[in-house]
Amino acid sequence: MTKNIAVIILSVGLAFGLVRDAGAQDEARPEDVSTIDGIMKAYYEVVSGPAGAEREWARDRSLHHPEAQIAIIRNGDDGRAAVRIMTLADFHGPPEPAQNVFYEYEINREVRRHGANAHVWSTYEWRSQENGPARGRGINSVQMYFDGSRWWITEWMYDGRTDAPAVQDAYLPENRWGDRTEGTRP
Repeated sequence: MTKNIAVIILSVGLAFGLVRDAGAQDEARPEDVSTIDGIMKAYYEVVSGPAGAEREWARDRSLHHPEAQIAIIRNGDDGRAAVRIMTLADFHGPPEPAQNVFYEYEINREVRRHGANAHVWSTYEWRSQENGPARGRGINSVQMYFDGSRWWITEWMYDGRTDAPAVQDAYLPENRWGDRTEGTRP
């Protein structure tokens, strides 16, 4: 009996679009997926915004292949680096307004491409005010492929450890930090 009720609820939810198929793909904006520049611009826009606003998760889903994976390196219980690999749905979590102000901006990019395969090293800064000072910096490693008509993100990862090393000068834009010594970067 309980199983039948669950089937009925699921059927009604699907009929009215209340339940989302985990493999369903949101419609992508052509300007977001036609170039690497476009997909990387959208990649940062979807996670940025004020506290109390929902992030653009539908737009984010449209950038990613349905089987995309996210890998975040964290501090393990033993003090060593540990990785958590998850789906995009796991990364997004339940739809709810963001609790914190968060703006992430790309400041440099290195692209390696072979045929339909691209690997993007994207250096970013994050801020807790839209035009405020940089609070931190890191590198997103983004894998993507071109299917002949659009780009798809298949995987991305970053080193989110509290003791992650500073971003090396080689991954920073030229002349951005004056004399480029360690003490000149936030």
